[in-house]
Amino acid sequence: MGVKRKAAAAILVLLFFLGFLWLQGGLDYHWDSCLKGYNQVDKLHHLSNSSGADGANGSEGPPIQENCPGQNFQVSLLLSHLLAAPAYSTDVLLQPYLSSWDELVKFMEALGPMVGLISKEIETKTSIIRQLALLAEENREAELGADLQSIHSVSTEVGTKKSLGASQHDGAYHSVRSMILVELNRGVVDFDHQTDSGCRTLLRLHRALLWLKLFLEKLAETPEAGRLRSPSELCREAYKTTLANHHTWFVRRAAELAFIAMPERGFFFRLVCTQDQEELNRVLSRVVRAIGEVYNRTQKALEENNMLDLP
Repeated sequence: MGVKRKAAAAILVLLFFLGFLWLQGGLDYHWDSCLKGYNQVDKLHHLSNSSGADGANGSEGPPIQENCPGQNFQVSLLLSHLLAAPAYSTDVLLQPYLSSWDELVKFMEALGPMVGLISKEIETKTSIIRQLALLAEENREAELGADLQSIHSVSTEVGTKKSLGASQHDGAYHSVRSMILVELNRGVVDFDHQTDSGCRTLLRLHRALLWLKLFLEKLAETPEAGRLRSPSELCREAYKTTLANHHTWFVRRAAELAFIAMPERGFFFRLVCTQDQEELNRVLSRVVRAIGEVYNRTQKALEENNMLDLP
């Protein structure tokens, strides 16, 4: 094996190892305990991979092609889940939120094996929240108790007229705010040490969502002086202002290597079934607005509970 091939193999191994550190800059704490019974996740209907959202073309803007032939990632499905996630005046439903991440994972996997390593880490985190929801569902009466009345009170404050019975049906992991409330009441969240909580996992996903939002936003920008910057440059720039702030030096270097392998702009035209930059701008701008609404609501919920810096 030549020197170049050995170097390439070494880089690939390094990226694979550091990919696990992507979202938080360190190995997660006791993931195994969160992932027990992962094969039972499909039993949980509330957090399945379909959100029951309104169509992607239900909002303002030109229609988005519902099915992009030959693509695993479907931008119309992503937009549909994102539009279904906001609830009441300040909450976010976890079912469509996690379904949005399912599509974003497909988006990252389409960008090649280097970026695909990051998507595996995100899949692990969405699985953690789904598993926690499954456990809460199976032990509803024993674990929720008086918390359900509190969830009902919070829902009433933000404008819902659901009864307590409806809140019981929704469960503790029905939304971002219900999850935060229940985990705080149970003492699952520790502000000084790592714990296997849905809130901590959500924070890592939340940070990654900002990175993707900024990347897509930059990808939809009008060119400066007629020059379109490369997706690799845009992704690196978005990363430096978001996730890089939470990563170690080694993880930042691994990210730089991953972005080098980013496809060229023409690939993104095909990925979302657009013909040119103008069409790409229209499609991605709608996605970015939808992500922004979900991100801002989640940010507010985490900030109100002092959870933006959970270890």
